[in-house]
Amino acid sequence: MTNFLTGALLVVGFFIIVAVMMQPSKQQDALSALSGGATDLFTERKSRGFEAVMRRVTVVLGGLWFVIAIVLMYLAAH
Repeated sequence: MTNFLTGALLVVGFFIIVAVMMQPSKQQDALSALSGGATDLFTERKSRGFEAVMRRVTVVLGGLWFVIAIVLMYLAAH
């Protein structure tokens, strides 16, 4: 059981990395990188389309990774 969960943890971790790398960049230009994006500090944009899907996938995979890690810790303690 622990071997299966360890493998699942590695696979989910890999998919988290892929999902994070696939998310679109929020930076528009080089000046924004230098100024820290202070012009967009108080603007709240809702993510739509591909960005929203990738955000949800990342959250679900992160939650799944956390649950698997907790189960593995529990199994190791008992």
